Amino acid sequence: MRIEHVTAPTGEHFDAHVTAEGTGPGILLLQEIYGVGEFLLERARTLAGLGYVVLVPDVFWRVERNVSLAHDEASLQVAFGYMGRFSEIPGEVTTADLVAALGHLRSLPEVVGKVAVMGYCLGGRLAYEVAAASDPDACVSYYGSGIASELDLAERIDCPVLFHFGGSDPYISREEIDAVRAAFAGRPGTEVVVQEHAGHAFENSFAPMFSDPQAAAKSWPVTVAFLERTLRP
Repeated sequence: MRIEHVTAPTGEHFDAHVTAEGTGPGILLLQEIYGVGEFLLERARTLAGLGYVVLVPDVFWRVERNVSLAHDEASLQVAFGYMGRFSEIPGEVTTADLVAALGHLRSLPEVVGKVAVMGYCLGGRLAYEVAAASDPDACVSYYGSGIASELDLAERIDCPVLFHFGGSDPYISREEIDAVRAAFAGRPGTEVVVQEHAGHAFENSFAPMFSDPQAAAKSWPVTVAFLERTLRP
């Protein structure tokens, strides 16, 4: 793993972790509100082991650089504080940062072929926004809060999209999930997968208050198959 410096459209630079075990398709992996911590870096290593080149950018850098919080109850309130400050930055600015990160991923010497954008929680929504603003070859969005209020962006997305949701998520209602499903109905290559008894952040094994190993065991193979299908045709 190494640190790259991505150039934002404003000319400033921010950090991004690169994880690779050789050459392959690229994945831009976007963080939860906890920052770039052990869950994201573990997931990056797992994806690298599957033959992908993974770039994990510092999403919160305009608020505070290199945030990495513990996945516990106390840190959750701190994370919401960072999220609140991040939300005050115009969306076009933060999206442009991540589109620049996608471009940086494509420029890496290890990246061969296609690239995807993938994110969890906050990152799930940001992945959706990057897919609408740019041209990734695939998008994976895990329990992205707020997507249902941005469904006007759906028509701008040309790539296959995989949405994961928990059917018992206290932050994302069933009505929101149904709205996402309806907006993408009939779109080739798009899937909406719901783990009915899971809550929010069910795939994060480092967060005991959210982790649902049974749901994760079902969702992760779906993601692996989707990435294989869309990035290695």
